[in-house]
Amino acid sequence: MMSLPFYQRSHQHYDLSYRNRDLRTTMSQYQREKKRSAIYTHGSTAYSSRSSAAHRQESEAFSQAATSSSQQQTSQAYSLGTTQHSLGSEVSQKAVSAHDYGYSHGLTDSSLLLEDYSSKLSPKTKRAKKSLLSGEEKENLPSDYMVPIFSGRQVHVSGITDTEEERIKEAAAYIAQRNILASETSKQSTASKQSMSSKQSTASKRSTSSLQQEETFEKKSRKVAIREKAEQLSLKKTLEETEAYHAKLNEDHLLHAPEFIIKPRSHTIWEKENAKLHCSIAGWPEPRVTWYKNQVPINVHANPGKYIIESRYGMHTLEINACDFEDTAQYRVSAMNVKGELSAYASIVVKRYKGEFDETRFHAGASTLPLSFAVTPYGYASKFEIHFDEKFDVSFGREGETMSLGCRVVITPEIKHFQPEIQWYRNGAPVSPSKWVQTHWSGERATLTFSHLNKEDEGLYTIRVRMGEYYEQYSAYVFVRDADAEIEGAPASPLDVVCLDANKDYIIISWKQPAVDGGSPILGYFIDKCEVGTDNWSQCNDTPVKFARFPVTGLIEGRSYIFRVRAVNKTGIGLPSRVSEPVAALDPAEKARLKSRPSAPWTGQIIVTEEEPTEGIVPGPPTDLSVTEATRSYVVLSWKPPGQRGHEGIMYFVEKCETGTENWQRVNTELPVKSPRFALFDLAEGKSYRFRVRCSNSAGVGEPSEATEGTVVGDKLDIPKAPSKITPSRDTDTSVVVTWEEPKEAKELVGYYIEASVAGSGEWQPCNNNPVKGSRFTCHGLMTGQSYVFRVRAVNAAGLSEYSQNSEAIEVKAAIATPSPPSDITCLESFRDSMVLGWKQPDNTGGAEITGYYVNYREVIGGVPGKWREANIKAVSDAAYKISNLKENMVYQFQVAAMNIAGLGVPSAVSKCFTCEEWTIAIPGPPHSLKYSEVRKNSLVLQWKPPLHSGRTPVTGYFVDMKEAKAKDDQWRGLNEAAVKSKYLKVQGLKEGVSYVFRVRAINQAGVGKPSDLAGPVVAETRPGTKEVVVNVDDDGVISLNFECDQMTPKSQFTWSKDYVSTEDSPRLEVESKGNKTKMTFKDLGRDDLGIYSCDVTDTDGIASSYLIDEEELKRLLALSQEHKFPTVPIKSELAVEILEKGQVRFWMQAEKLSGNAKVNYIFNDKEIFEGPKYKMHIDRNTGIIEMFMEKLQDEDEGTYTFQIQDGKATGHSTLVLIGDVYKKLQKEAEFQRQEWIRKQGPHFAEYLSWEVTGECNVLLKCKVANIKKETHIVWYKDEREISVDEKHDFKDGICTLLITEFSKKDAGIYEVILKDDRGKDKSRLKLVDEAFKELMTEVCKTIALSASDLKIQSTAEGIRLYSFVTYYLDDLKVNWSHNGTAIKYTDRLKSGVTGEQIWLQINEPTPNDKGKYVMELFDGKTGYQKTVDLSGQAYDEAFAEFQRLKQAAIAEKNRARVLGGLPDVVTIQEGKALNLTCNVWGDPTPEISWLKNEKALVADEHCVLKFESGKTAYFTINGVSTNDSGKYGLVVKNKYGSETSDFTVSVFIPEEEARKAILESQKGGQKSK
Repeated sequence: MMSLPFYQRSHQHYDLSYRNRDLRTTMSQYQREKKRSAIYTHGSTAYSSRSSAAHRQESEAFSQAATSSSQQQTSQAYSLGTTQHSLGSEVSQKAVSAHDYGYSHGLTDSSLLLEDYSSKLSPKTKRAKKSLLSGEEKENLPSDYMVPIFSGRQVHVSGITDTEEERIKEAAAYIAQRNILASETSKQSTASKQSMSSKQSTASKRSTSSLQQEETFEKKSRKVAIREKAEQLSLKKTLEETEAYHAKLNEDHLLHAPEFIIKPRSHTIWEKENAKLHCSIAGWPEPRVTWYKNQVPINVHANPGKYIIESRYGMHTLEINACDFEDTAQYRVSAMNVKGELSAYASIVVKRYKGEFDETRFHAGASTLPLSFAVTPYGYASKFEIHFDEKFDVSFGREGETMSLGCRVVITPEIKHFQPEIQWYRNGAPVSPSKWVQTHWSGERATLTFSHLNKEDEGLYTIRVRMGEYYEQYSAYVFVRDADAEIEGAPASPLDVVCLDANKDYIIISWKQPAVDGGSPILGYFIDKCEVGTDNWSQCNDTPVKFARFPVTGLIEGRSYIFRVRAVNKTGIGLPSRVSEPVAALDPAEKARLKSRPSAPWTGQIIVTEEEPTEGIVPGPPTDLSVTEATRSYVVLSWKPPGQRGHEGIMYFVEKCETGTENWQRVNTELPVKSPRFALFDLAEGKSYRFRVRCSNSAGVGEPSEATEGTVVGDKLDIPKAPSKITPSRDTDTSVVVTWEEPKEAKELVGYYIEASVAGSGEWQPCNNNPVKGSRFTCHGLMTGQSYVFRVRAVNAAGLSEYSQNSEAIEVKAAIATPSPPSDITCLESFRDSMVLGWKQPDNTGGAEITGYYVNYREVIGGVPGKWREANIKAVSDAAYKISNLKENMVYQFQVAAMNIAGLGVPSAVSKCFTCEEWTIAIPGPPHSLKYSEVRKNSLVLQWKPPLHSGRTPVTGYFVDMKEAKAKDDQWRGLNEAAVKSKYLKVQGLKEGVSYVFRVRAINQAGVGKPSDLAGPVVAETRPGTKEVVVNVDDDGVISLNFECDQMTPKSQFTWSKDYVSTEDSPRLEVESKGNKTKMTFKDLGRDDLGIYSCDVTDTDGIASSYLIDEEELKRLLALSQEHKFPTVPIKSELAVEILEKGQVRFWMQAEKLSGNAKVNYIFNDKEIFEGPKYKMHIDRNTGIIEMFMEKLQDEDEGTYTFQIQDGKATGHSTLVLIGDVYKKLQKEAEFQRQEWIRKQGPHFAEYLSWEVTGECNVLLKCKVANIKKETHIVWYKDEREISVDEKHDFKDGICTLLITEFSKKDAGIYEVILKDDRGKDKSRLKLVDEAFKELMTEVCKTIALSASDLKIQSTAEGIRLYSFVTYYLDDLKVNWSHNGTAIKYTDRLKSGVTGEQIWLQINEPTPNDKGKYVMELFDGKTGYQKTVDLSGQAYDEAFAEFQRLKQAAIAEKNRARVLGGLPDVVTIQEGKALNLTCNVWGDPTPEISWLKNEKALVADEHCVLKFESGKTAYFTINGVSTNDSGKYGLVVKNKYGSETSDFTVSVFIPEEEARKAILESQKGGQKSK
């Protein structure tokens, strides 16, 4: 059972050392815990929480007690054993809890520390107990392996029944009472003691050492003895009854150890596949099951999504998702209950598709290597520290914008080829890369980029960085504001559009309501659909729906659709939401079939099967018909197909009727339903309906199903009630935490919207645009110091609740916390019965001023501290306090706590022990042994030794004073404002030739001590021959300090020191002195060697010198040492590549200098290349330029190029990597240059085709040509059709042009010009379509706008016209008019238009309100151009007067008298006939008329009748016309506005004369023809 798999016994498995090391670590932890955490109870042996040996010992004790005692003793022993097991289980469960805590906090198993449960009782020798393993299992166990007891993680599952727990309690009570009985019985008589000896001998094996010693008892009164005897009898009776109860129950027969019914089976799988291990376990109580990987418990929380552990009805599974090579391991499942533990093993081997390790994973960037390969050069990394730098903060964005979140990840230790696992989360859910969001890991910086922000992207973002079992995470909130509405006042866009249900006939879409309604309530939503692969959006509903779910019908089966939703209010329709994911109009079963069994190719085989008789079967009624969803807009039905349906497909007809009637109506009469679900529309809200369904096929329509119960049409889901108890609390200086109480009985809550308003403003702004769940939210982006109120709304599919009541106003500022602990408690003074304490103020005041301190003290006797006591009841304001009424020579400890308005902070750390005793001298004594050295003209170094008496407290520093030697004592001045801790000081700023004296004073907490004796006088001068310490780096890179002295005596010696402390025994330095020279060599110069190095020459007059090695000097020396050890050729320019004129490629670099012996090796992809047909090399040793030429770049030339330089001992190299996109770009550029060179050998374009807009608003296409001759032809094309050009091109200036006048949309297209002659041809294309055409039209419109003339004023009969002329007008040029800064709303009185090239604004019937400044804005698509005119003052008066004049003239013209018609120009009539003429006249007032004949007034008579009726119609009648009536007649009409005359001619002829004239005419014609 415990044997290893064959491949681990026979071969060295890759993680064997890891497992053994882990077991050794675990064992040592178990053994330490067993020694340290043993639990001793009355008569019980130690039961370790993590040791299987304790479990075996307990089992053996139980077995011995069961065989050697009576039935009562057996029950007692069992109860005792159960008690011990209970205690062990309690420890085990706490150990397991600690184990789980470690995993949840990123700790390994070996790092868990268990709480010490040791008893205060004396220990006894452990007994050997029975093992739970068989002999064969023991042989197969490793020598250092012990089965962990209750090491499972699922501590929430109880393994002990309630009855068992009661027995444990009874056994514990029994043990306590039995010990009392045993001690009382021993006092009665010797005989009774002998009779109980067998019981005591058995009990002594389980009793503690305290029961084996003799006990003395006080004599008791008879009354007390009788009472105790009665209690003993009562207890004995209780025990007998309990024993009888357990004997009848005999519960032990019900318990049995775990047993594997089905053991897990080993698997060998490919990478990326999922593996699942199954096992079935029996046992009572129900065993706890724990899964292990290589003996390490599997933590599903540490690897979310990797492992899935399930337990159902005795069947236990472990599923491992997306297995990779690191999942190759031995897996163990452990089953455990109170009767024992049993394990089973299975191995998983993950194979790769290639037989070798995939090395590309080492270069995969963000991909991680298997953890089993995460080794450092020094072994496995024990712990990783993960830090975040340059972290992203709370971010604000707007819909449609881009945003990037990122931070730099610092991981120590850094392991080569071992990349961390980076995972982003939004609101706790992993973020997967998509078209909306992308993740990137550069090796040190992780970024999350939003290409197009949506409100769905709002939430709390967390980056989690995992290295092995260690991970750290950081979170910040991202807010996404609504995009600007296209219609002001329109609602914002909905969000989270998803598909809830899909089948052949409909798809149910749901969404979330927006937070912003635009200022008026949302009336409903429109749902749009679009078939995948097209751009044709169509609206699905005619009327807005309020419920945030809607079934979309009218879909084509098998096709995929995407959806979007728009909100509408009384102002208009808002922007659409983000589109949903594509969803197919298929039944779920059909989707599963297509997904699991894709269509296979044609195999050429047809299988024919016999069918049932072809006679059709009428299908039966459907079953389980129910209303699955009902709203005011629709009702969804669902049912199961009938069992009797035949072999052909069936369809369904849905019928409805109002409740209480039997008037059934078929709903889908035209189109049968194919799916067993259907959505009904057009139902009357508030009415109750019943429904039923019929099946149909070719055989007919079946019987209906059972009708549903009455369903009232309306929203079943109520709008939630408003939240309550809105409570804001301070957070930071820009955020507030808002909490609320959720509404009661709210169903299907989507979340909450929170709004904020500056107190008193009444303007509300949303704090979130994506509903948040829970009852707490942090509102960011607030103004510091401003007061805000908040309100909350609840959201579900039915809608948004009413607003909650406004919260109380709160000022935005950082929250106040209690201060941090004070520090550095010191004793400033000590007396016989009191002490003065001092301390440092807290580092963090908690955001408020500290109001005081509280001091506690305790006595320390024999190293054991006593209880804490309060030293002050009232807070002290200073950072010092005198504690009185102490005991002399008593040792005390102190702690101090600070307080502010938020409360009392955490006490400080306990101080050192201070003895309450009288101090004699508080301040320190004077320093001594002052000396000066390194005397120069401006500086010297002063050294001293500390005082012999430091005072009451240690010396904390020194003050150095200086004065001129001849100055008075009142002229001492301090050289350092702050005390120096070192015992030396370099004095600078001395005056050359001046004599100085110095003194030093020590300081401690009591104050500054007395000054030292004087040092000096010393003259500030640099003596002749003075030399300084010189640093040297030899050719081998060895760093040394060198000093030379020419004034040495025979007794003089060199003395080196660091920071003026002797370096004689330093292992890091080596000193060598010869003659008058000395050298101190650094063995391994590093940060530990930072300091001042000085060399003193003894037996001289203070000859010395020093050298400072600081951080900057250390870096310089180490770099110089490295350069000397490994000299390099200095590089002036790194290896680069450039493309020459003919497409040749030149690789080059430049060294600072090269000798004549310099050599260069050329390396390509780790192989040396030499000069030949493909490569040409050249070295210019004078300039240091190294070159390599290639005629052409081929695909095989992609790789890494390196130039290696060898110049004597010095080496150098430079590398250029040309792979991927970089190489492709270079190759493309080289080919382009080569083609360009070929192209330029014939006629070609020096400048390709471009356009410009002329001042006349025409478009000129032009290009510049070169290398042309007389025979060169140029041809223009538009959309591949040749353009005929009137003029022949003249190439003298090298410019070719094509002029397009009055450019408009019809001129859009692709223009091409071709140059050609016998040497070749070249062409240039210019696309004037889409964006390019828009850009050109913008420029044309701009030119037209700039050509506009100034606005002019023109009066008309209708009003005043403002106008401007342009060169010519295009519809693309947008014209906007404004009056006094306000856009003009066009009405019948105010009109705007364009006539020809005139742009005008007509003001009909102007009034004084029309006075002011008018602006005409011409917008070209990007920029607006304005023309203004001031229609006020004299300009308005003149225009208005002219308007009045023209208006009157128009009125006069309109109302003057005139003849409207009816009179002919000429009337020819036969003599004797009657002439009747009628005409219409008009005028206001009614005109007067008169008639004329031959310019004379005509008077009416019987022959000539003249009439004028109704002021409109004039009648002219001549009865029996004669030749005298021939002549010119006229009608004159006249009123006050004018007159008009209408003339006509009357010609009277005689028929006989006419005939005679005709004969004469014909005769004359005949004579002429002869």
